[in-house]
Amino acid sequence: MPDEQMAGAGSAPVPPGSAPGATPVPAVPPRPLDPIDRSIMRLLQADGRASIRSVAEQVHVSRANAYARINRLIDDGVIRGFTARVNHERAGQGASAYITLKIVQNSWRTVREQLRELPGAAHIALVSGDFDVLLLVHTPDNRTLRELVLTRLQAIPEVLSTRTLLVFEETDLLDQGPNQPPVPGPPPALGED
Repeated sequence: MPDEQMAGAGSAPVPPGSAPGATPVPAVPPRPLDPIDRSIMRLLQADGRASIRSVAEQVHVSRANAYARINRLIDDGVIRGFTARVNHERAGQGASAYITLKIVQNSWRTVREQLRELPGAAHIALVSGDFDVLLLVHTPDNRTLRELVLTRLQAIPEVLSTRTLLVFEETDLLDQGPNQPPVPGPPPALGED
């Protein structure tokens, strides 16, 4: 894909939801993360409901220090939010697929907005290589997946071609930390303790 399709390296980002051609916001260089910040991120990725007290104990800092670090990670945009990881099969979305798309040059932003509206779309990425876009979808069954690809995706004028890769099995690497057994019982309560 030509360089103008991709967000230019070194250019200032345009805030989400801004109109195309909007004035970019000056980029703030990322603050360096130390090993404690990285440990906090790993803990919160594994359990976004972990209490401040639990995080502080596990990274060996005070609760005030852990609280300040988490807030700084949020304020700096390193942590974008907290969410639940879903078992899609148990949630009634038994068919998952990665779909590759070749698109018309310079149509990324238009295509991205249309892909966001697709039912079951979970992840969209502009990539380099033999195709332009990688899309992850979860649907109730293969019939719904087929309709999504043949009726919805291929009806987008800027989509030149698609290829569907069915997911037979997946492993969420965030479910457990390295060398840690699954944690039995209910998840910990929210809050500071």
